[in-house]
Amino acid sequence: MRAIDGIHHITLITGDARSNVDFYARVLGLRLVKKTVNQDDPSVYHLFYSDEQGSPGADITFFEYPGAQAGRAGAGMISRIVHRVGSEAALDFWSERLTGEGVALAREPGWLRFADPEGMGHELAVIQTSDEPLTARSKEVPAEHALQGFEAVHALVADPARSEALLGEALGFSELAKHDWRARGEHRGGRIVFTQSDERGVPGAGTVHHIAWSVERAEQERWRERVIAAGLHPTPIIDRFYFESVYFREPGGILYELATRDGAGFAADEPPEKLGEQLSLPPRLQSMREQIEPRLTPLPDTSRWRAPPASG
Repeated sequence: MRAIDGIHHITLITGDARSNVDFYARVLGLRLVKKTVNQDDPSVYHLFYSDEQGSPGADITFFEYPGAQAGRAGAGMISRIVHRVGSEAALDFWSERLTGEGVALAREPGWLRFADPEGMGHELAVIQTSDEPLTARSKEVPAEHALQGFEAVHALVADPARSEALLGEALGFSELAKHDWRARGEHRGGRIVFTQSDERGVPGAGTVHHIAWSVERAEQERWRERVIAAGLHPTPIIDRFYFESVYFREPGGILYELATRDGAGFAADEPPEKLGEQLSLPPRLQSMREQIEPRLTPLPDTSRWRAPPASG
């Protein structure tokens, strides 16, 4: 069975979709590749930001619960997301750009840390890798400084040993250093780093809802069986139209998803050049469009921040 291909996507909660679009599409220069709804609660947005193609390994996504109170990461939650960049010069660019946007940050050789407007922790790290850089076109972020996809997440758990045993014994991760684990597949790699914490977290705006790991569709049921054999209780395979998903709580309480990297993809229902411009609904929700769309928050037009394709 092929190894897990690192991080597929990371899903968070926001209380303000307009501000969220401004920060992730304009400030960070990501592409809004899908404007859809939470399929389990279609009254709220599910927004996907990524590289140009909406590739697994670069998707950061948000459920909008308008006016949601700020949360705080604690035990059983992801506390920081690490994105790859290509050089110290890129960190110089981001230091100047984020400071100019009024974002407080910390900078050391090789990395830069900051929080989004709702408090979610992010890190930009200079990573040397053979993985393809997953970048988006932006008028405000030069291509050489663009975010290149996920490197890692930092997680808080009460007992790291239990969480790490699942990774090593059932999910095929390898331990790089104490509490630092990597899934290295055929296409990409990604890491999770654990810190022991007994502090109670508060779900809400600016917190991670779940992290998805990338698997092949043909092997998803076998991965599910391995999770069951480890004593956990995954959902059946759920068709999310753009990909297929299995969800379960790992021993530390973090919600994991196993999502297919070779699912239908975001171009399944709109042309690649038009991704994210209109509200997309999976087939089973199309009949509810007239009820769903008027209730959603009007969003900024992200096309004004998009650079044209490179000529030649």
